[in-house]
Amino acid sequence: MSVPNEQMVNGYQPSSELPQRRSFGLIDALWAIAMLVGAGIGYAQYSASLDFYATGTLFGAALGLGFLGWIWPATRWLTAVVAAVSLFALWRYNILGADGAIGRAALAEFQESTFLFKFLLSSQAATMWMVALFFLSIPTYFISTLTRSAYGLKVGSALVWSGVAMGFIGFFSRWREGYLINLDYGHIPVSNLYEVFIVFAVVTALLYLYYEKRYNNRSLGGFVMLIVGVALGFLLWYQFTRDAEVIAPLVPALNSWWMKIHVPANFIGYGTFAIAAMVGIAYLIKDKMGGDGPNDRLPSLAVMDDIQYKAIALGFAFFTIATILGAMWAAEAWGGYWSWDPKETWALIVWLNYAAWLHMRLTKGWRGPVMAWWSIGGLFITSFAFLGVNMFLSGLHSYGEL
Repeated sequence: MSVPNEQMVNGYQPSSELPQRRSFGLIDALWAIAMLVGAGIGYAQYSASLDFYATGTLFGAALGLGFLGWIWPATRWLTAVVAAVSLFALWRYNILGADGAIGRAALAEFQESTFLFKFLLSSQAATMWMVALFFLSIPTYFISTLTRSAYGLKVGSALVWSGVAMGFIGFFSRWREGYLINLDYGHIPVSNLYEVFIVFAVVTALLYLYYEKRYNNRSLGGFVMLIVGVALGFLLWYQFTRDAEVIAPLVPALNSWWMKIHVPANFIGYGTFAIAAMVGIAYLIKDKMGGDGPNDRLPSLAVMDDIQYKAIALGFAFFTIATILGAMWAAEAWGGYWSWDPKETWALIVWLNYAAWLHMRLTKGWRGPVMAWWSIGGLFITSFAFLGVNMFLSGLHSYGEL
């Protein structure tokens, strides 16, 4: 079946609005080489502690940063700032714990007595900065969109970029702090609800910034950062009522290198699905108000439709990879690839939902409000798979109960 003429349905604009790709240049090549050199230095220093899989992850991350720096040059500055500040924090922590773990009390005393760590570089301080910056970006984006303030929208973007940087700095500090408390506690901080909510916020914000740059439009920032703000509101409640920020040892099943790749891939999927849903809300608001017009404050319907499609397609790819990785991890940990555990079952439901969304768009040519409503409904399905299963169901994946 042929796809309907997009200029005749739902007030779409010509595809010339949509962005073009960059060519690969000398600076891109130098950046990729710099990332590989950095990985080589890390390997030379810590090769005795790295197995085959950890080595692959190290150089895979370097290649990924090199590729990201090509398609999105702004991430070079983000990488440089996060690397410089995080390495400084880790250097100070390494001096403190040069001979191994120092214990929770000694670490807390050091953080409390050191100005930079108390107010900036510790995982808790950096995370609170991230929360504050993300919260501030929401009214900044909305007010600037309503008043058509280009400067205000730039401020909103700067707040999000700064929040992402602080989130990553807190991430790396928490990773090191686990080892300082107890060598057996050390792990990549993606193992419980508190840690993955931070991952969700950072990943979603960073992905949004990519679409903001790619489509050269900042007016959707308030919508996307609103869902990030909701997630962070839960994070604060979870922290202050349950002491969720306390670093604890891993349960045995999570003590695996699979966690380092399965969880991040999952949250790229969750983040893009959330972006698609919030763009869908903006789409429906604009469609209800008459569609494209001379007084628009939001991107055209065509652009918002394209963002939804690109976000769901990217998320579906990563969610598929994460599901396959999860099955392989399950086979190693529990002896079987699939057990119809509630988390697995709801992951399949999420996958089928977005597979159907993409199928109807690509083969039937569906566009417009129906797909926007569908992407919003998909967010509720995804939210239950992410959080609701932990709240209401139990199973092999019960590592993040409330």
